Amino acid sequence: MTVETLPLPVTAVTCLEDRSQVERTTTVGLTAGVQRLRLGPLTALAVDRTLRAESATGGIRVLDARLVRSWAPRAPLPPGPEDSELRHRLHRLDAETRLADQTRARLEARLALLAQLSADLLREIGEGAGLGELEPTRWARELGRVDAERERYGEELRATHSRLRRLEQERSQALIALDQAEEDPAELTAHLELTVEAARPGPAELTVSHLVPCALWRPSYRATLDGTDLCLESEAVVWQRTGEDWTNARLTFSTARSALATAPPAVAEDVLVLRERTDEERRTVEVELREEAVAAVGPASRVPGVDDGGEVRVLPAPAPATVPSDGRAHRVPLGAFTGPASSEYASAPELSALVTQVVRFRNAAGHPLLSGPVELVRGSGFTGRGELRFTAAGAEAELSFGSSDGYRVVRDTEERQATAGLTGRQTTTRTVRLHLSRFSGPEERDERIVTVRERVPVSEVSAVEVRLRKEECSPAPDSFDAEGIVRWDVPLAPGARRTLTLVYEVSASAKVAGL
Repeated sequence: MTVETLPLPVTAVTCLEDRSQVERTTTVGLTAGVQRLRLGPLTALAVDRTLRAESATGGIRVLDARLVRSWAPRAPLPPGPEDSELRHRLHRLDAETRLADQTRARLEARLALLAQLSADLLREIGEGAGLGELEPTRWARELGRVDAERERYGEELRATHSRLRRLEQERSQALIALDQAEEDPAELTAHLELTVEAARPGPAELTVSHLVPCALWRPSYRATLDGTDLCLESEAVVWQRTGEDWTNARLTFSTARSALATAPPAVAEDVLVLRERTDEERRTVEVELREEAVAAVGPASRVPGVDDGGEVRVLPAPAPATVPSDGRAHRVPLGAFTGPASSEYASAPELSALVTQVVRFRNAAGHPLLSGPVELVRGSGFTGRGELRFTAAGAEAELSFGSSDGYRVVRDTEERQATAGLTGRQTTTRTVRLHLSRFSGPEERDERIVTVRERVPVSEVSAVEVRLRKEECSPAPDSFDAEGIVRWDVPLAPGARRTLTLVYEVSASAKVAGL
């Protein structure tokens, strides 16, 4: 006996970093007692060990649930890019055969109509001759036209029959070659078999959930700057190739990493060994110059995946959405907010000669903003793409809206070295000059503040000292922090030029080597 297959649509999906949790809900009519149900079809990629079936209706108990997979012939669809050239050729021959058969049927119908017309014309000639109404000129003209039409369409019909025979021969050869070279592709399908026990007959609501691979998401944003206000729109970009579409499903986006191991790491022994320093090591201090990035809270920006600040975040979509199973990126809106923003023109001449517009704003979304790409839009339209770092709710975030062509920075450095004759102490004095210019159009009249930042080395050993010579800096820096960053806030009028001078010295004792 054939068991009826009941539909089991996707109603809710929780997208994780590299997989998804799919939830399906349906209502079925049950009879009293134990019975078996067949539901589906559903994706064959469902993970069996995560399968869970339950019913919210009282008196219903799920006794067993399992996935049954089977190979079925593929639906008669046109060949795709992954199919062979032989299948594409067979598809073209089928299309040409259908067109030629339609042409043959049309020509045969037209010739049948012309034959009927010729019979009617001959009967009219016979009846007219019997009545003494002779029109030989018209009869000859009409008979000649009908015979010419029958001859022309008959020739076309013979050519069509010849073409059909050739196409059938080529199609037979292609079918033989396809049977010898390839197997008929089949599609893996899955159905859910449930064994349930009902205390009484009636409708029951069933909920089935399972994990599925080949589905993931990443956050994305769109920032629109309008004067002093910034509108930030949050989106989730979803890719899925699970073999079934998610139609009008409730989507939830989570940063949980279910694939990571939950066991603590094993503790290994760390042996420390003490030894006496040699005389050479006592006489010298080995130092080196290195670039050190200032550490920030959270994982590194280049780590693949979703940066959630170390805590699982769950972001629900405000409305149901449809995500086709085509492997392409589909955007699902998550929310938006508009708030005040402050703009700053910043420059780091040691790294780049460009002056960049940096916009700072408060996160008013009510939830943390995850790391992701940002589409930047301002008054002139789309300006480029940037990156938003992880930002807690209510915290300040910053975005770079690209460089400004109206500024130019030229950096010159000068270095002097001196050695004390008595102590042998080495002193290196570095002078950095920054030439900042603003090129403005005739319509610009306002003064702008450009924030310039320069680095000064930071010493980690007492044998090396770094001192900022503020009395020789022109103008004096506005700030100098513990990381060695010197900052100036330079006001620039249209067409103005300014020169900034930074002087610092690095002093090392005679026993320092490697500097």
